[in-house]
Amino acid sequence: MNEELSLLSLVLDASLTVQMVMLVLVLASVTSWYMIVQRVIYFALARQEMDAFEEKFWSGVDLSMLYRDGDKKLKEGGSVSGMESIFRAGFKEFSRLSKQSGADAEAVMEGAERAMRVALSREEEALERHLAFLATVGSTSPYIGLFGTVWGIMNSFRGLANASQATLSTVAPGISEALVATAMGLFAAIPAVIAYNRFANRVETLINRYETFADEFSSILHRQAYLPSDR
Repeated sequence: MNEELSLLSLVLDASLTVQMVMLVLVLASVTSWYMIVQRVIYFALARQEMDAFEEKFWSGVDLSMLYRDGDKKLKEGGSVSGMESIFRAGFKEFSRLSKQSGADAEAVMEGAERAMRVALSREEEALERHLAFLATVGSTSPYIGLFGTVWGIMNSFRGLANASQATLSTVAPGISEALVATAMGLFAAIPAVIAYNRFANRVETLINRYETFADEFSSILHRQAYLPSDR
């Protein structure tokens, strides 16, 4: 209990500049933890939806029926994302171009692949959301805390110069206040760095699976596009 009170007193007794530094670090830490929790939930759902759609896609279901299932989901207020979004973009463009009179198979495939690339870019952007903030917190928080530490130590030695007798008890409170800023900077930075590295790895894994699916689906559409000319 005394340690908690002494730590609180160090924060309350710190200079205004150091208190502002601490406030910035607390806000950064709280925001980063919110984003960490949000990203954990998002990636778990993305992985679950991807596995479910991939299993359904390779079960042999008719592609038109699979596309209509997505339409039904959207009409019911649901959302479509991830691998299903890539599928719908490619299939929609493929179907639209194929229905045009005198449609060239190569042009149809280029349009479908272009639509899937756009959808893939949007999914990558959604996966990487908030990662830049976590990287910023992880890289800058220690320096922000160090700034508070340096400022607090400067004030301590400035007060020491005006003191009639230089003792450890004279400078200890000021240095302790300053070191709290460093500790808070590390507290904000370490979880953000760990989360960023972990999430970046998950983004890479998901994007690789999306790209693999897009290539495989493109091969299926390629066979359908050139089938009439093979007959």
